[in-house]
Amino acid sequence: MAIAKFPSVVIDCPDAAVLAAFYAELFGWEVEDKGGWFDIRPSDGSNCISFQQVDVYQAPVWPGQTIPQQMHLDMIVEDLDKGEEVALSLGASKADHQPGETFRVLLDPAGHPFCLCLS
Repeated sequence: MAIAKFPSVVIDCPDAAVLAAFYAELFGWEVEDKGGWFDIRPSDGSNCISFQQVDVYQAPVWPGQTIPQQMHLDMIVEDLDKGEEVALSLGASKADHQPGETFRVLLDPAGHPFCLCLS
């Protein structure tokens, strides 16, 4: 028997409002400010990603593990070039190290790596 409706991911970051806005734009979801804690959800409310601001934040180092990536999101796209273009226009940056050809590693505005993957 399931005990939860759906999982939520909470991402630590230096500026929760900025990172929530970045991912909300990327997914086309809505932002909800909960007083320093931000949630983003699709209009049907079926999923949630939360962002919590931390005072002493250290961005992960990709691909090294000096400061591990801690987590990353894989996002399915139909076109890698178009997905990359949109993500970059929203404030992402492309990681120097690209270990594959069927996905792209980008960094969100707080430095978390995420992947755009072909469907």
